[in-house]
Amino acid sequence: MADHDKVFKPFIAADKNLPELTVTSILSGIVLAIVFGVVNAYLGLKVGMTISASIPAAVVAMSVTRVIMKRDSILESNMVQTIGSAGESLAAGVVFTIPAMFLWANSAGVNTPSVKFVILISLFGGILGIMFMIPLRKAFIVKEHGHLPYPEGTACANVLLAGEEGGEKAKATFAGIGFGAIYKLLTDGLRVFSSKLEFHMDQPFSTLIGLDALPAVLGVGFIIGKRIAGFMLAGSLIGWFVIIPLISLFGVNSTSIIFPASVAIGELSSWDIWNYYIRYIGAGAVAFGGVVSLVKSIPIIYETIIETMKDYHEIIGGKSALRTEQDIPLSTVGLTIIFIIFAITVLPSIGIGVIGALLIVIFGFFFATVSSRIVGLIGSSSNPISGMTIATLIIASLAFKSICGEDNEIIFNVFTVGAIICIIVAMAGDTSQDLKTGFLVGATPYKQQIGEIIGGVVSALTLGGVLVLLNTAWGFGSSELPAPQATLVKLVVEGVMQGNLPWSLIFIGVAIGMAIELLELPILPIAIGLYLPINLTTTIFIGGLIRGLLDLDCINLRDFERNGKIEFGILYASGMIAGEGVVGVILALLAVLHIEIAIGMNIGSLGTIISFGFLVYMLMRWSVFKKIYEYE
Repeated sequence: MADHDKVFKPFIAADKNLPELTVTSILSGIVLAIVFGVVNAYLGLKVGMTISASIPAAVVAMSVTRVIMKRDSILESNMVQTIGSAGESLAAGVVFTIPAMFLWANSAGVNTPSVKFVILISLFGGILGIMFMIPLRKAFIVKEHGHLPYPEGTACANVLLAGEEGGEKAKATFAGIGFGAIYKLLTDGLRVFSSKLEFHMDQPFSTLIGLDALPAVLGVGFIIGKRIAGFMLAGSLIGWFVIIPLISLFGVNSTSIIFPASVAIGELSSWDIWNYYIRYIGAGAVAFGGVVSLVKSIPIIYETIIETMKDYHEIIGGKSALRTEQDIPLSTVGLTIIFIIFAITVLPSIGIGVIGALLIVIFGFFFATVSSRIVGLIGSSSNPISGMTIATLIIASLAFKSICGEDNEIIFNVFTVGAIICIIVAMAGDTSQDLKTGFLVGATPYKQQIGEIIGGVVSALTLGGVLVLLNTAWGFGSSELPAPQATLVKLVVEGVMQGNLPWSLIFIGVAIGMAIELLELPILPIAIGLYLPINLTTTIFIGGLIRGLLDLDCINLRDFERNGKIEFGILYASGMIAGEGVVGVILALLAVLHIEIAIGMNIGSLGTIISFGFLVYMLMRWSVFKKIYEYE
């Protein structure tokens, strides 16, 4: 029997009931959802990325419930992090798309979205993302346990479990938290040394290689392992050492301007070429990989839905079901989805019509499935939400343009469909990570799903006013709030509607995806590597290599020692991710308050190399060099 088919025993047994969805956990989670949502909205508009809040939320939840409130239920702590992390995920979907509507409205001379509109879009997209994920829980989290690592969900569980078990395991986790927090503070807070290292090449061709010297990225690499990390780096190598050098070589003397760039290729740096061209190619590869992934998942999804319906019939028939197997009933899920789709079809304030509603149902569920699987492989932080959103916007733009034309109202509908699906993708990924954490610690799935809804609703009600306020204060696209992801979304929609989208780049990505599939290699990790900057995948691969050292045959270890080293390494890596995440949220909050703590003591590339080498050594110390005296 395969490992993933064995009955998994969570930390809290199914027949044991502990406080979980309580007033304490709900109120604490709501506070975290608001804080993480607002901070990440600002951060996403400022730098084009958000901080995954699941692990910081787990750390804060454990601190609040166990240390401050003296509660002793790990399920209650898990509920706090479930509700809190939902705020960050919804913020990611919102700030990557809805500000594009403000940008377009300003350029087109029409009214910008209202607070009510932003709240409704956020609310409907967030709940749909949760509902679409619920039927997939058994397929991806239960049946694929042991195959899909869900690195951040696993890290959250390890953080929570460390507070319960104590001993050496707790030392490993909290050592990682402390080191990751200090490192993040020194590099991106006080800026004693840079977190980025780049080496530019001019010979034999023009490109660059670099790494993000950050504990969270290194930790993710260790958790996902050498194989998946290697596939991701392979995708980046295709982009940065094949496609970018080719574009530079053949365009070095060209004076032609090739859209979407606004200057000649000869004037573009490697980063510019990645931004203007490679990301479109990567989006095409991710879209194709998503289609293949969904097709391959159809049998197990179908089997899971049938089993879920059988379980539901057993429940309503009076037969008992294990607490850890109870989801929100499929009838409730289905009715909720139908109600929301009906609302977004007929409400005058949204009014996307039947075409938009169909696109949301089809591509919302499709990309919810893809997102849930991607975060299972590489985590939420590397989930290419914007790539899937771009693919959605292209399809939606073509559908609306061919059927309805291209006036301002139609373009606004395209943005609306893209925004809802982007939020669905973000929330589905977060929900799957949280449900993985709950699966490991022994939470009740339907209570967690209710917690996700609570976090999503609170964050939606908050973000509507926050977005309008930020746009009024500084304006999206300004130097204060550049909104890079939203700017790209606006460019894609206008490109399709005006007929100048670089389709050749999209189809090059599709062709690369086809070649990968024909070679019988996993498409999504390679496609994601092609889409992401190489400095991320390089660090992820180094983390994977450290994990890979433990699997070498030349290292003579008994099985219990090998397993023990891997476990301690995962605990320490989880701690590093948590430590960086907590400090990252604090730094983002300081940025919102315009508090500068940098001391201006940047010691250059040598300092980055030395500090990153020490970061690698510390991870190896808790894994490769760790002495295992006892393993249970």
